Amino acid sequence: MRTFAIVFLSIFSATAFAADLTIKVVDPQSAAVSGAQVSLLCGFEDKRIVAARTTSAEGSTTLPARRNEACQIRVLAPGFAEEIVAVPQEPDLKIALRLAPASQTVVVTATRTPVPGEESGVDVDVLNGSQLTTMQPTAASDAIRFLPGAIVNDAGQRGGLTSLFVRGGESRYNKVIVDGVTINEPGGTFDFGTLPLDEADRMEFVRGAQSTLYGSDAMTSVVQVWTRNGSTRVPELRFGADGGNFSTAHGYASLAGARSRFDYNFFGSQFNTQGSYTNSAYSDSLQGANVGAALNDRTSVRVRLRHSNSHTGVAGEWNFNGIPFEPPDSSDWSQLNDLLGSAELSVAAPNGWEHHLTAFDYSYRYYELNPNGDPNRVFDFPSNEVDHINRAGFEYQGDYSERAWAHTTFGYRVENENGFVGNLDYGPQTHGQRLSNDVYLQQQLTWKTLTAIAGGRFVHNSDFGNIGVPRVALAWQAWEGNEIFSGTRLRFSYATGFKEPRLEETFNGIPPNPFNFPNLGLKPEHTRAFEAGLQQSFLRGRHVFTATYFNNLFRDQINYVEVDLVNFIGQYSNVNKSLAHGAEFNLQSKLKSNLLLNTAYTYTSSQYLDNPAPFDSIYNPGKPLLRRPKHSATALLSYLGTRWGGTLGASFVGRRPDSDFLGFQINYAAGYVRADLGGWYAVNSHVTTYVNIENALDRHYNEVVGYPALPINVRAGVRFRLGGE
Repeated sequence: MRTFAIVFLSIFSATAFAADLTIKVVDPQSAAVSGAQVSLLCGFEDKRIVAARTTSAEGSTTLPARRNEACQIRVLAPGFAEEIVAVPQEPDLKIALRLAPASQTVVVTATRTPVPGEESGVDVDVLNGSQLTTMQPTAASDAIRFLPGAIVNDAGQRGGLTSLFVRGGESRYNKVIVDGVTINEPGGTFDFGTLPLDEADRMEFVRGAQSTLYGSDAMTSVVQVWTRNGSTRVPELRFGADGGNFSTAHGYASLAGARSRFDYNFFGSQFNTQGSYTNSAYSDSLQGANVGAALNDRTSVRVRLRHSNSHTGVAGEWNFNGIPFEPPDSSDWSQLNDLLGSAELSVAAPNGWEHHLTAFDYSYRYYELNPNGDPNRVFDFPSNEVDHINRAGFEYQGDYSERAWAHTTFGYRVENENGFVGNLDYGPQTHGQRLSNDVYLQQQLTWKTLTAIAGGRFVHNSDFGNIGVPRVALAWQAWEGNEIFSGTRLRFSYATGFKEPRLEETFNGIPPNPFNFPNLGLKPEHTRAFEAGLQQSFLRGRHVFTATYFNNLFRDQINYVEVDLVNFIGQYSNVNKSLAHGAEFNLQSKLKSNLLLNTAYTYTSSQYLDNPAPFDSIYNPGKPLLRRPKHSATALLSYLGTRWGGTLGASFVGRRPDSDFLGFQINYAAGYVRADLGGWYAVNSHVTTYVNIENALDRHYNEVVGYPALPINVRAGVRFRLGGE
């Protein structure tokens, strides 16, 4: 009997120790975190990945137990710090994630896979869902302007055409992705002033050439936004409204949750404002859905939809650095109607492998009508711009983790671009169509304190032929440091990038256009970019200082050149070249567990190297690039507590070259400072009050010459939460 008892206990103990580990991942407010990558690493110096799982909508997953080996559990959840814990003896483990400075925050955009920012080989910053909720940005431009290296130029007020300049690049050198769908127009044009961020879970901003992983347009940056997943077992209804000066009103609602293998989030919002002067009204309506299902422990599907319809009064340029040389246009208006959709199938099998197959579609409909023109304004003529563009395709991405120190990413993408663009008052619309087939490969290797990333992309395009773009990045932890100086890291990267022509640049003149010849041989614009940097951590990583030197050579830039001087007929050609180089200095601090500071200064020196056909003398070779300031700085202070939270954002943009292009001889835009405040207070678990103040110092300035910025504007509101855990 005694022998039987010993055998029984031995079998029972072995069974218990062999049982799977159930892991629950939560954020600092104890809410479930879905989509976190949870890996079991075993071994001593050469750790291998025994198993890798992704947390469910309820933040849970299971791993095989390896309690008798030297094993650790690693959690990589985008927007939070990396967590590594020992395998416990108990069968259940709850892992609470932490906020961290941007350099230690897990990001996806830098390498297309979750990785801590300091190991990604690039400069990357993140705004998480809590920060975005506190900031309450009307559009993406109101959030990204407070991140290091971002220069935002708004031609007007709410809804005005808003551009982003990064490291001296053109405004069309930024790849913009929402829920896995590229939403630039072909050729890179994008308006950050009409991208609403309601229900955004996070925004990532990567600086530097990234065409190896993202193809066309990723010449100086990539901006990516994800929609929030449902995560509560009990359905959660959120709704609220706020209002403010300039007849501003904003209402929104969402219904989200997770049950068994399914999660969902359905949402919508409406924003209206009259603006501060004639014909500056703006409205936007947004509807969206994010639905996921886990088919089994290793296979899942997710479908996302977002539809936005905005209407903007286009007052045009009229107030030049405080001087109203002409009245605002009272009749011009624009409308943007866009729809994006994606369906993604994810498979985590066999062990160490991940596969993602995504189908995507983006529909862009833009209208701008100036019915009569205004004789009291310079060069104000009737116009009727109508652009209909569609981007659709498929992408496969595969990932293989050979060891904890090696990771391979590879993929294939096919995309069709099809559009009709043009001003109906000046000839027929231009029709253009392109088909691109891309393959890409990237290898990440870590040996002791050295990390190397190398990759390349090959593109075959039906319009401009074949292109190859490589990238190499090295990061070396030169000194592990001590309590005060807690780590010194050196970084270097070299990359090339490209941007395809706009449809009208290649195809304008087909059918015959009296003002333009088509150029079917037009090539993409290119960049050669290298950067070198130093990262120094202090007080065990609570403070991180980064200094980066960047050097970007842009060539084959497209310009309009007159080829028939008698009949004033021109053609777009690859004739321009320019250079931008400078330095970014960034300090990230975790002052308290929920108090983060991110502040930066950027110096940029730029010039046109070659321009055989300058439209204006401001574009002459040797002149600095338009709208790129030499000096700029940003700061963002965020407190994200359980009962209250707040953000303070500040942006300084120095004097920069610009032009009115109307003959008023204005050739610069004055520097300015903008400060925004936001805060919320939870009355109880169901009711939260909040207030947001933009341009809190009530500064009067032009981001683009002739377009006065919105004065101080205040919005206050209440949001409600019913259900949820």
